[in-house]
Amino acid sequence: MEKEDILLTMQRDLAKALQKPPEKRKWGMVIDTRKCAGCHACTVGCIAEYKLPPGVVYRPVVDKISGTFPDLKRSFLPRPCFQCENPSCVPVCPVGATKKEADGIVSIDYSKCIGCRACMANCPYGARTFDTGRYYTEGTPAVQELEKAGFYEYGKLWRRDSKHGDVAGSARKCNFCSSRVGKGLLPICATTCIGRATLFGDLSDPNALVAKTLAANKAYRLKEEAGTKPQVYYI
Repeated sequence: MEKEDILLTMQRDLAKALQKPPEKRKWGMVIDTRKCAGCHACTVGCIAEYKLPPGVVYRPVVDKISGTFPDLKRSFLPRPCFQCENPSCVPVCPVGATKKEADGIVSIDYSKCIGCRACMANCPYGARTFDTGRYYTEGTPAVQELEKAGFYEYGKLWRRDSKHGDVAGSARKCNFCSSRVGKGLLPICATTCIGRATLFGDLSDPNALVAKTLAANKAYRLKEEAGTKPQVYYI
């Protein structure tokens, strides 16, 4: 029999997890760097999904070269927000715009954010960027409507244009595509990954693919010494 695409497996795991109360879920990612080809499809897919403007990136892929010439090795490291169990970005927000949700997602309320960037300074992973309000098509005859179109995040429709203006001037970051996940869809980075290097699911379910993969491999987390307990694991 043909082996099932892991996207279908994760889709079923997601549907199962959504039947539980939010506080009983524990969303997490396992990224297999052995499978990452550095194609940046996850980065581009994320930009398209959220109409990300200049300077804002949710899913960068770090391109690393190690070794001494001519014995060099090239590797790639996707870096989403780590949705930490003990997020250092939350307590420093002076207006309570960023918080940890019941399901583990660290969210930002753009309508509250004052753009002080304290959260950005306090994130040990550099996972947050700032929306300056710019557009890629500035300086052309007209700013393209696609850039001004609304997008969904945290279960809500947001706009960046001057009339609505909630998002421009705010800190922004990956949120594990919480709006998609809430509707039973996988994060865009998982679905666009050509190497199936990104696994997503409920870490509290030992039968979920993401949890079984984590248990079967020697995984690690970045900067564990920071005490933030990130929920993104690497193989």
